[in-house]
Amino acid sequence: MNSVGVIGVGDMGSGLARNLIKNGYVVKGLDLKPDRMQALVEMGGIAGTSPADVGASSQAVFVMVMTGDEAKSVILGDGGLVSHLPKGGAVILSATIKPREAREIGAAMEGSGIHLIDTPVSGGFPGAQNGTLTMMAAAPDAVLDAFAPIMQAVSANIHRVGTKPGEGQTVKACLQSLIGAQFSATFEAAALAAKAGVPGQVLLDVFSTSSAGCGVVNNALEKIIDRQFEGTGSHINTMHKDLTISMGLGEELGVPLHTAASAMQIFHAGRTKYPNGDNWVCTRVIEEIVGAELHRKARP
Repeated sequence: MNSVGVIGVGDMGSGLARNLIKNGYVVKGLDLKPDRMQALVEMGGIAGTSPADVGASSQAVFVMVMTGDEAKSVILGDGGLVSHLPKGGAVILSATIKPREAREIGAAMEGSGIHLIDTPVSGGFPGAQNGTLTMMAAAPDAVLDAFAPIMQAVSANIHRVGTKPGEGQTVKACLQSLIGAQFSATFEAAALAAKAGVPGQVLLDVFSTSSAGCGVVNNALEKIIDRQFEGTGSHINTMHKDLTISMGLGEELGVPLHTAASAMQIFHAGRTKYPNGDNWVCTRVIEEIVGAELHRKARP
């Protein structure tokens, strides 16, 4: 089992491809953007021509696209993966989509002879590029055992969170509701410090060594105080979409998500004002309201 496909080789998918190649797999990838395809070839991958082409050449295919509709198209559509992967192969759904959409994909794949591993990931751009992603995997144990080596090539932590499609996505929706809240609280704290005249480095030193310090907070604060609001591999559209999924699940189950709802509005404001920005750009919206910016060093 040494041929693996990756559909969607952007910030996250390119990291999957890179680490699969590093671990000795032959990787064929597909993306709509020519520059991403060129980057794939330069790292040692093979440029695919269609989902059918990628599927026919692979024992397993990671699907790292943006939306549920895109996932359905490449998996189930005319010329999709299900009709071209060899029997016994697997679709590894690493994109974050609605749990309902994953269940629909799983239902449509029944009887196809192709396995579906519902395993959204966490760790962002650094985790994808460094092969240290956390995977929330849902599939029967025998399937996860069979495809474990492929998944281990891109992940440092593989959690078996269920056996059915949608169960991985459900755990991811819960996780993103928490991460969204951590982000938004960091953005607000940064603006508060800026208005009070606290240097960004001081805030980072304290936060990172306190009980509030964690990867999410520390990384966001680093980007804010260095004013890195674009091109960091964490485009605001992705988190905005993920929070929409979390809020939708809460609505479906009748669970109030007060903090996640506030985070959703902060990300909505950031995305509206700075549509090309990354997550941390939300801080700029708050800074503009209070008339102060947080920099690593205090400004004269």
